[in-house]
Amino acid sequence: MNCNHHPDDSTLLSYGACSLPDALSMVVACHLAVCDHCHDKVADAELIGLGLMEQEPLKSISKSSRDSMLAMLDEPVDEAYFETRSIPDDQTDGDIPAPLRPMIGQWFSDLHWRTMAPGMKQFILPASRGKLRLLKISPGTFMPSHGHSGSELTLVLKGSYSDELGRFSVGDVADVDPDITHQPVADTHEGCICLIATDGPLRFKGLVPRLLQPFFQL
Repeated sequence: MNCNHHPDDSTLLSYGACSLPDALSMVVACHLAVCDHCHDKVADAELIGLGLMEQEPLKSISKSSRDSMLAMLDEPVDEAYFETRSIPDDQTDGDIPAPLRPMIGQWFSDLHWRTMAPGMKQFILPASRGKLRLLKISPGTFMPSHGHSGSELTLVLKGSYSDELGRFSVGDVADVDPDITHQPVADTHEGCICLIATDGPLRFKGLVPRLLQPFFQL
């Protein structure tokens, strides 16, 4: 797939180093599934990181550090987060990206969308660090103008939208930082579905969005 907008290089490096919050990492993983350009960048970064690690001299660790590391490995895992859904052999197609399917299945139409406002619905996904959601926007619908208190990654999964940064189509990623204020609008001919991850609350300009913000975990 030919994508016009990609995550920043720093975001890809953080992903390769496993230092992104899992919400942001999921957006990058879904983008890498369709973008060979970024997939190759991450692979190169991982090779460089591996080479640097191999050049580091071996160091011994204290008994207390070793015991702490082993204790972390023994901590219980939240199995609900990693619960997978089997995909029948005769139903391997679907419109949900492959990295998301173990969590929510194959089809957007099977999800229980929650209405946020006229023309906007969301589906919240589990994430231990950051917020992760699917947002469905009806054709021609404007989102409230907002800024960010942290990072935001938005991946278009269906349709397209436009804002102050340009036009984003399927596979494109908007990598937004706290310096950006924007007001996305879905194209008029088709609805838009996006996967959105944030690591801090949004900053809305309007009073109504600010009042509703706690109810929709924005």
